[in-house]
Order: sequence, then structure tokens, then C-alpha cells
Amino acid sequence: MRDRVDASAGLVLRRWRAEDVPAVMAAFADPLMRSQSGEPVDSVRSAERWVAARGDQWAAGSAHSFAVVDGGGLVLGQVCVGPVDRRHGTGWVSYWTASPARGRGVAFRACRALAQWAFDDAGLFRLELGHRVNNPASCGVARAAGFAVEGRQRQKLAYDGVRFDVELHARLATDRGPMPW
Repeated sequence: MRDRVDASAGLVLRRWRAEDVPAVMAAFADPLMRSQSGEPVDSVRSAERWVAARGDQWAAGSAHSFAVVDGGGLVLGQVCVGPVDRRHGTGWVSYWTASPARGRGVAFRACRALAQWAFDDAGLFRLELGHRVNNPASCGVARAAGFAVEGRQRQKLAYDGVRFDVELHARLATDRGPMPW
């Protein structure tokens, strides 16, 4: 499987590296990102563990996380497929962008490239993703990357004692891909 994918508009998906630790720390310092990891990423040590865990998951075949970088190597975000279920050929897609990269189409282009990689390289058939219903930007990413809405999961997530509904999207290997941008 390729561990580097050239996406559109000068974006590259590549495996996370130890030298990405400062970019990971900066991304998770953003208040919008703090709850996006199972454990806080608020120190060099925790960012090192976060990067190392991405490598461990890749090696185990349980998840495949890519740093999304620009032509100069600047980390703009992440796209990931995992957990991967080989028996059923499915995977869960997630994505985030660092604050300076938001609103520039980085996430949907990276997500679209990840989906194609998951079908072509990882041999998956079905990709799923979900977002809080109060996050229209994430919904826009999913739709632009070719993920169809399949339904709503009521009160699935809890952040700071508040429960949120999640809108579920999916894309199949046999779906017509999204229009190129």
C-alpha cells in the first residue's frame, strides 16, 4: 500500500513522522480540536505518543492515518481510515484541519483522495463517517468528498455533558465518485 498520495491542488497525504510533533501540538492547542483525541494532546510527550500511535496502528493494519501537507511540507491536517474491518471491507473515515487551513477546501480534497486510496490500495468496499449535526462544515466536507447521507444516530456523542446527534454518511467503492474540482 502506498504511504504517500498526491492529492489535488498541491496537497500530499503522507504518513505521520516524528518531526510533525510541533504541528500536532499546535493543531490540538486549538479549542475546537481539544476534544478530538482520546487523551489530551497538550505536551511534547503526549504529541509524541499521538504520532507514535498512528504508526503503530498503520503497522497493525487497524487504521491508516495520513498527515495532509502542502507542497512545502507544512502540516495542514489529517485524514484517517480506521478502524478497518478486513472481513467486511469497511472503514471509518475521520478528518481534521489545523486552524489556518480551514475554509480552503483542504479537508474535502484530502478526504476524497483518502477514499480513493482506501478503495484502490487498502481494498475496502465501504467507508463510513459521521459528524455532529451542529457541524455544517464537516457535513460539507463529507458531501463534497462523495459521501451520501444515510441517517441520524440520536445522541451518540457527549462533549462536556451535552449529547449530540450524529449524521451518518457512507461511500461505496461502486459509487460514482465526486466531481473533480
